[in-house]
Amino acid sequence: MDWTVITSFDFAVIWRYLPALFKGLWTNIVLTGLGFVAGGIILGTLLAIANLSRFALIRWPSFIFVEFWRATPLLVQAIWMHFAFPVLSGLQTTPFQSALLALVFNVSAYCSEIIRAGILGVPKGQFEAARSLGLPATVMWLKIVLPQAVKIVIPPLIGTIISIFKATAILSVLAINDVMRAAQRISSYTIKPIEIYTTAAVLAFTVGLIITVAGAKLEDRFRRSEA
Repeated sequence: MDWTVITSFDFAVIWRYLPALFKGLWTNIVLTGLGFVAGGIILGTLLAIANLSRFALIRWPSFIFVEFWRATPLLVQAIWMHFAFPVLSGLQTTPFQSALLALVFNVSAYCSEIIRAGILGVPKGQFEAARSLGLPATVMWLKIVLPQAVKIVIPPLIGTIISIFKATAILSVLAINDVMRAAQRISSYTIKPIEIYTTAAVLAFTVGLIITVAGAKLEDRFRRSEA
């Protein structure tokens, strides 16, 4: 190893551009949060319930939607959403909006399978008991089935949040001002790619570690509530 090269690194330059990197990192965090809530929780739950429907007209469109967004790369989805979707729909979207839409649909497809597995993990007797009591479907799902399924799906969903956060780096292809785009621009200007990208990696690692620790505490809290 050539130690002279290592000692030549100038990480002092980072302090000048750290606010720009933090601003880009915040974009990744916002995309992760919105993608998980809108895609993973809301749309993912609706798709999971639709996939379990006994009506083919509900089940098959949901199945096709999930398989399409799971089988195609997020990079292709983001590019298609930004360039093709406005042409087909007549609606113009900003790079951030296109990236968010692609992320929401992608995440919903993966999370729907996790949530579906959690629902299938709820004992069938719970469904039968709710039906025998004549409870409305909305009450059965909101008060009986989904609360039990949540305890099952928390661990895999936490892992999904980290995957979502890492996937947001791909969306820099649309020129959104995320941490990777900021690092690329700063490294080109300063000619310090190693220092800049190393800092971006450390920032991303820190966010991922926070998510992991928070998720572990949440899992522990649910385990204690069951005891």
